[in-house]
Formats: sequence, C-alpha cells, structure tokens
Amino acid sequence: MAVMLKRLGIVGTGVMGAGIAQLAAQAGLEVLLFDKREGAAAAALESLSATFDKLVGKGKVSRESADAALSRLKIVDTLDGLAACEMVLEAIVEDLGIKHSLFRDLEAIVSSDCILATNTSSLSVTAIASGLALPGRVAGFHFFNPVPLMKVVEVIGGTDTDASVLDTLLELSHRLGHTGVFAKDTPGFIVNHAGRAYGTEGLKLLEENIAPPDDIDRILRESAGFRMGPLELFDLTGLDVSHPAMESIFEQFYHDPRYRPSYLSRQMLRGKRLGRKTGVGFYRYEGGKKADVLAPQPVPLAKDTPPVWLGVDDDTVRESVVSLLAGLGCRLESSANPSQDALCLLVPFGEDATSASDRFGVDPTRTVCLDALTGLDSHRTLMVTPVTRQDMRDAAHGLLGADGVGVTVIRDSVGFVSQRVLASIVNLACEIAQREIATPVDIDNAVRLGLNYPQGPLAWGDQLGPMRVLAILERMSALTGDPRYRPSPWLRRRAMLGLSLLYQEPSIR
Repeated sequence: MAVMLKRLGIVGTGVMGAGIAQLAAQAGLEVLLFDKREGAAAAALESLSATFDKLVGKGKVSRESADAALSRLKIVDTLDGLAACEMVLEAIVEDLGIKHSLFRDLEAIVSSDCILATNTSSLSVTAIASGLALPGRVAGFHFFNPVPLMKVVEVIGGTDTDASVLDTLLELSHRLGHTGVFAKDTPGFIVNHAGRAYGTEGLKLLEENIAPPDDIDRILRESAGFRMGPLELFDLTGLDVSHPAMESIFEQFYHDPRYRPSYLSRQMLRGKRLGRKTGVGFYRYEGGKKADVLAPQPVPLAKDTPPVWLGVDDDTVRESVVSLLAGLGCRLESSANPSQDALCLLVPFGEDATSASDRFGVDPTRTVCLDALTGLDSHRTLMVTPVTRQDMRDAAHGLLGADGVGVTVIRDSVGFVSQRVLASIVNLACEIAQREIATPVDIDNAVRLGLNYPQGPLAWGDQLGPMRVLAILERMSALTGDPRYRPSPWLRRRAMLGLSLLYQEPSIR
C-alpha cells in the first residue's frame, strides 16, 4: 500500500540531486539537502533559486508558487539532520562501496520505516541493499538528466524490496509529474538495457564499412525519425561514459552477443576521441558545433534511364513502390524476367543485395536494392552489390531522387541500416518483456520518454509488423551466422499467433 510522503532527504546535490529536489519541492514535499562536499548544498540551493526565477520570468510558474517551493528546500549539515525524513534518496557517485556505506550510516539515523532509495543508473539495487538490517526498504528510483524535462523515472525492486515501498515510489513519481515505470533489478534496468541495440548496431555498421558516420546517422534520422543518429549521440554523451556502460552490460549478461560492444569505440576512448568534450569523436567540432560535415550524396544528372524490373515479395510493398515509380516517370517492365538492359530494383527484408540478386535470379551487376521498411516519403536508402555497375547505381539514385526526397547509397549489408537497427531494437525489447523485467507498456513508456525514441519499441514493432521484424532477424541471423540477430522466442510466438507486441500475457498463477 502506497504511503503519501511529506519529507524527503536528498544526499548528493549535483545536477541530478538538485533536479530531483526541484520537482519534490514544487510537488509540496519538504526537502532536506545534504552534501559532504563543503558548500555544495548551498551552491545547489542558490542555483535552484535562479532556476525558479527563470521559470517565473517565462511565466511557467507564479512568483508565489516559486517562493513556496524554495521555502520547502532546507540544508542540513550532517546526515543526522535527515533523521526525521520518511525517505532518503541518494544521488552520489556510481560506486557500490560508497553507496553501501552511506546506507549503513543512514540505517543508524533514520526510522525503521524510512525508505532508502538509490538513483543509480547501473549498479544492482540488490547489491546496494545487501547486508543491511532492513533490505526490504531499499529500492531504486532512477531519474534521467535533465530531471525536470525527462518525464520518466524507473522504480526498481531488489530481490528483498517490499511491495509497499515500490507502490509508494510509483505514487511519488506521479506527484512529481513523471511517469513511473516498474523494473526488476537487472543490468541496465529498462532504459539503459533497451538502449543498447541502437548504439551497438550503429557501431557494427561502421565496423563493416557499410557507410560513413554522416550517412548512418542521416538515414536513421530521416528514414526512422530518431532525433539523433547513434554516432552523433555517442559524441554528445561522450565515449568515456558510453563505452564503459556498453562493456558493463555485456559483462553482466555473460557476453550475450546481443550486447557486444565495438573495438572502434574502445580505440577511440583510448585515443581520447571522446566526442564534443574533446573536440573530436566520430565527428570534429569547433566551438561546440560539427565541422567538416559530409554533405548528402548528390543526385546524379538524369541521362537515359533504363527500364526498371522490380523484385518484391510483398504485394502491399509492391503496390507502394510501383506507385512511387510511376509518379517518377519510370518505365516499369512487367515480364517474369528482366530484359538485358533493365535496372534490377529489388526490395528485400533482412537480406543483403548479393543474396537478394541470387534469390531473384537477376544479374548482380545491374542490381540495386531499396529499403521500404519505414516508407519511402522522407528518405530512401539504396544498397548495391560489390559488382553493381556505376551506370546502374547512378540510374537508380537519379530516379529515386528525382522528386527531391533524400537518397543515400550504402554498401552491401544484411538489412540495410534502418532494418538492422530497428529489428535489433524491437528484438531486445521483446527479450526484456520475455524476462518480465517490465510490462510491455512500461517498456514502451520508459524507452519513449527516457531515450526520446519516436515510438516505444514494441508499438514500433507492431507498426512494422511482427512477422516482418521476425523475417528480417531470421535472414540476418542465417546470412551472418551471428547470434546477435537471433530472434527472441517472445517475438516469434506473438508473430506466429498474430498478437500485438503490447499484449500482456495473463499470469499462470
């Protein structure tokens, strides 16, 4: 049963701690701030006062509300000053020993029914609670930066956490204006777990020299709708943060290939190419902005466009591609086999261009593949075989770019770019659901709000089609032999049964 908390203690007044304090004070809680660093709590309070002034100036809160919130923020000089708190939340350094030591000290100070919460993003809640007299009152309460804007908080239960504690934290999430999502205590919880697929697959594409960073990022922004591509996101976060997180998840899941990091990011980390903070990462930066940005590939000048022979398995996809080609003035062949002069335009799912040309029985030197997974209105990705003729590549590029929609040509790759990345994201979310780390709805809410994805991964899988996602994974797995692409049984069952990936399976007990 949830308890309505009135007094919250926060240990650690850095960016995260101060952001949480702001929300709590605005929600009407009395907030006691402690930081062992001399002057840190006072600096945080001063910064919060300036933040409230800005909010008043922008008309987002009234002066009266801001002053009331500030009056609820108080500094304590010692941990003993937190004795009357109903909950204490730590937002200190990510070190298991230090967090465990803090909670041992707090146990001797606070009441037996005071909740002890950790804002850890990567450490085990169970490990933090281990050895404490009352491990049932310890839980994870993980916010994302910037706290006031990232409207989700993960509520994590360790192996001994009491259900009433989790209920109280979910209720508090709502009072703070955030969506609370429950997660079991597993590596990465929901958001940092589900987010592995985006970055690691982006690195894998770069490893295989499928396209340069600019093109990989551009395809995923323009065709899939991500706010940032994976490589520019690494540069923003910094590889000193991102690469150790990737290695940690990989180690904690006992080297499951789905989480395999890349030697590229490790080498860049060793070379101090961390991203924006060092001025160079996957891109170079001057004054905090990208320099030497690679422009989109220019559309070749239209010459005598050859007739097009279309190879598509799916009737619905065929209809949309035929409609597009007709609008572009294409001469489309209707024969069972292409003529000797035809451009062989194939629309595969999960295959590379070489395998697709073999399956359709067409000349690989005249083969160009088109990715139709995410539609054809915002961006078009073309893929060539290692022997595709330049005139055929130019003809396909010129034709598909004739209406001004962006076109990117990539080297041969299983699943293009978007297919590989999106199928991997959906597949990993299905594994999280299979393990009941969180419910399908909570997985989608956490990823959508915590990672700013255009959609939750399971809803996205429904939109793309579970059977299509399954087919992409099966083909990539078969062609590469890499178990990183093995389909989740949870996905396979729902695809075969025609179920939504958001379907909540009833309990068997």
